[in-house]
Amino acid sequence: MPARIRKKAEAINDATPSATAGSLPLHIQVRETIRRQVRDGELIDKTGRLMTEAELGRHFGVSRITIRNAISPLVNEGMFARARGRGTFLRSNQPENWVGKLMGFSETIRDAGYQAGAKVLQQGMTNRHDAGVRDQLKERAVWQLKRLRLADDTPIAIEHAFYPPDIGLELEKRDLTSIIMYSVFEDELGHAIKEANQTIGASLADTTSAKLLGVKVGSPLLSMERLTLSKDERPLELLRSVYLPDYFRLSINLTRRHA
Repeated sequence: MPARIRKKAEAINDATPSATAGSLPLHIQVRETIRRQVRDGELIDKTGRLMTEAELGRHFGVSRITIRNAISPLVNEGMFARARGRGTFLRSNQPENWVGKLMGFSETIRDAGYQAGAKVLQQGMTNRHDAGVRDQLKERAVWQLKRLRLADDTPIAIEHAFYPPDIGLELEKRDLTSIIMYSVFEDELGHAIKEANQTIGASLADTTSAKLLGVKVGSPLLSMERLTLSKDERPLELLRSVYLPDYFRLSINLTRRHA
């Protein structure tokens, strides 16, 4: 297993996450504990108002900056809403209206407090792709990009992406180790993104992925396939990835509705 990113030098009390999360940056530990405790009915009053930053700082024994960095992603993903002059409130999401925020690896990893990086393993045009790629992108030949993704120089994911030829040929003009893919789609190439359909599952590390990620063959990995579509329903990217599960977790709130 690759070396862990060292814990930031700030003490936290027993209200914070378990020791298994101790290798994560402090604000992520606090964020996930807030998420868990709020689901248990803690940290909020009867109106759904979250404790103030000062109160949360005292509760967790950390600085207000750490609290602010912990809460901001929860607001961005829609768990909380800020009301000027009133505070931060838990949102009552209806499950049928739930949507996730589409972000690429670099955006996600930076939001989590790491420095994102990449090593290009393979790129260029190919017609040696499987039927799944052909059917979803609707192209006989595609431009592919395979990268090892890094968090603070630690390998944590392998991404294999496929693009229509015209998009791929534009991408190869750019720095593929630091590119913010979805921003390039929208801001530079003029492809407004409508949505992405994503499937998440589990897989086992084969010889190649085990070597790249620094784990044993057969180690569990989180796998993902995502098809991103433009507003005119054109497929822009088919992304297949595997991740070290220590760094990624999917959280979904489920509600049982009664007639």
